[in-house]
Amino acid sequence: MFITPAHAQAAAGAQSGAQQGGAYAFFVNMAPLFLLFIAGWFLLIRPQQKRAKALAAMIEGVKKNDQVITAGGIVGKVTKIEDRFVEVEIAPTTRIRVVKATLAEVTSNTAKPAND
Repeated sequence: MFITPAHAQAAAGAQSGAQQGGAYAFFVNMAPLFLLFIAGWFLLIRPQQKRAKALAAMIEGVKKNDQVITAGGIVGKVTKIEDRFVEVEIAPTTRIRVVKATLAEVTSNTAKPAND
């Protein structure tokens, strides 16, 4: 009623132009987020997955006489291997059973001792 037809048409044209450019503007605004996600994937997630796979392979390949360190910090030599458990000798006459999944590090017994 108070608005002239020319102003009404101009406002309608501006809205349709904004809608057409909206998809482009959306992708331009989202591009930095996509780039951050990709950078986070390669810098954080992927190396952690590689480490986890390497640890799982190391635990699966544990064998008798390997030196192991548990997540609790117990150091010992493997004397017996079962499905889920490993028997670890922590002193000359002391053996304990440890869950395989708690092994944090496995080293083979082929390393030369230090010349102290």
